[in-house]
Amino acid sequence: MLKRFFSYYRPHKRLFAMDMAASLAVSLMGVFYPIITRLMLSDLIPNRRHRLVVLYGLCLLLIYFVRMLLNFFIQYQGHMMGVRMQAQMRSDLFAHLERLPFSFFDTHETGKIMSRLTNDLTDISELAHHGPEMAITCTISIIVAFAYLLCIHVGLALIVFACVPLLVVISALTRNKMRRAFQKSRQSIAKINAALQSSISGIRVTKAFTNADLEIEKFEEGNKDFREASRDAYRSMGEFHSSTTFVSDVFNVVILIAGGLFLYRGSISFADYSAFVVSVSLFLNPVNTLIRFMEQFQSGVAGFERYVEIMDVPEEVDLPQAKPVGRVAGAVTLRHVTFGYGDEDAVLTDVSMDIPAGATFALVGPSGGGKTTICHLIPRFYSLTAGDILIDGISIKNITAASLRRNIGIVQQDVYLFNATVRDNILYGRPDATEEEVIAAAKRANIHEFVTAMPDGYDTVIGERGVRLSGGQKQRLCIARVFLKNPPILILDEATSALDNTTEILIQQALDELCRGRTTLVVAHRLSTIKNANEIAVIDGGRITEQGDHETLLAANGMYATLYRQQFRETDTI
Repeated sequence: MLKRFFSYYRPHKRLFAMDMAASLAVSLMGVFYPIITRLMLSDLIPNRRHRLVVLYGLCLLLIYFVRMLLNFFIQYQGHMMGVRMQAQMRSDLFAHLERLPFSFFDTHETGKIMSRLTNDLTDISELAHHGPEMAITCTISIIVAFAYLLCIHVGLALIVFACVPLLVVISALTRNKMRRAFQKSRQSIAKINAALQSSISGIRVTKAFTNADLEIEKFEEGNKDFREASRDAYRSMGEFHSSTTFVSDVFNVVILIAGGLFLYRGSISFADYSAFVVSVSLFLNPVNTLIRFMEQFQSGVAGFERYVEIMDVPEEVDLPQAKPVGRVAGAVTLRHVTFGYGDEDAVLTDVSMDIPAGATFALVGPSGGGKTTICHLIPRFYSLTAGDILIDGISIKNITAASLRRNIGIVQQDVYLFNATVRDNILYGRPDATEEEVIAAAKRANIHEFVTAMPDGYDTVIGERGVRLSGGQKQRLCIARVFLKNPPILILDEATSALDNTTEILIQQALDELCRGRTTLVVAHRLSTIKNANEIAVIDGGRITEQGDHETLLAANGMYATLYRQQFRETDTI
């Protein structure tokens, strides 16, 4: 994992080297103060060499000015290096998420994924900047400071050094506990983000059902977990800091007593003793800095582990023999298809069907029968458990996913629109389309007049998930998007079931235009909309129980006939 982390430094090698050099220079400059202090106390002041006192003081001031400039560089450019690494990781993670299979998003909440992209990467950025800087500069500072202390007085230096293992032992004892606590804290933050994202996205439903108190209660559960996790994390941090601070205080007491005894016996001069007391902070400060850095280190490591956890999820990949295809004719064949989600029981069992190019094939049946699952399997959103699906006689396993999906247009009941302009949402069907093509697609979807009547026309921002549009307008915008894509295969997954009758007629007109000349698979709840389909299959319990055209299925007097008559009785009653 360490090798993987350091790989992100490669694009910034020059800046990293400059940052480390500046940090090293700053740490070395710190030793000039005790050296000049010792020189003044032992020589310059007793011998009344006032000019040299002023000269050395001015030199020290110049050193501090240079150190100020170096500190500015470290804080600015060093942090920018961390930010660039963070941005690269975020780009890698987002690109990886875009390539993950549908099954990943079935089991991971959006808010928790967002937490990986924000909070965790911020901690990693801080670690990326401060980690090597702390490790290298503090280590060198400790070595240089200890060597200087030895030059002043070997006995006192060894006494100070003997206390270091106590700090190391305390750090080791509390480190793992603090790491586990911070990992749990990160998980609780992700849980809060997930609850927040869900509640805000569903705020209109919450208000409609007056369930604000329920949402607050659900949010507070996550908030309570966060408080408890943070309490454990900060308790561990408190134990860590208080114990290490106590040991540092013991250092000072030991130096005070031992130095006083050495001074009393005459084995050290007052000037050297004063310089030693001043210089010992040069040794202890980097030691304490390294120890306290463990807090940031643990938080950064926990964030990187969670980052790697997603990055290690296998991406959706094409088989080695898969080849891209151009525009297909559109014949779709399912051969003995069996499929189940994860470890669940099979949703589809031994399903076979043939859809000739340009034909309309409808799927009907009870909810949960597997109709939508078939719609997901044809574009290869999920891998088959058994059987095969062919496009123009070619197995979809042998077609690259990108070229396969370019040939398929999908219109669903639950339309997703982006918080962007009308134009941008239509262009999602084909980003390189011209303005004329966008307008032509809108006209064919019967939405051009509505768009031009809006204040900003095609530049109107429609809000998150198209909140400023009605259900029918959203659906027509989605249809315009598919018109622009112009795929040979079309999947309509209950595209009109959530609309009122008047709007449905308008949408159905646009859909009829869209289906013309394309292979169309229709999942329909309202059977009146698929009477003219070339073939209709009834899906029940994951199997095809009936198949034929409308008249044939009515004559068979099976489930289709029952569903059809039932719907018309309901219509007559209404």
